[in-house]
Amino acid sequence: MKSSADRMIHLPPSAKLVYRVIETDGAQTQKDLIQKTTLPSRTVRYAISRLREADIISERFHFIDARQSLYGLKVASDRGV
Repeated sequence: MKSSADRMIHLPPSAKLVYRVIETDGAQTQKDLIQKTTLPSRTVRYAISRLREADIISERFHFIDARQSLYGLKVASDRGV
């Protein structure tokens, strides 16, 4: 199984920035990621989708605001390792 770093090599810079924010600050909503990265919302959505396709982040239910999702790093047990 490839490490997160190996899977990120071919990702765009925006996905790497979103990953770094999640890695540093923990699980974030899309709105939080837009504010912290200063990237346009469409770019953040694309970065999230690329990170999810690469099986690097996961989407979870946000208990405080059910209209939003929380995005966090996948742990080894989430990937079946």
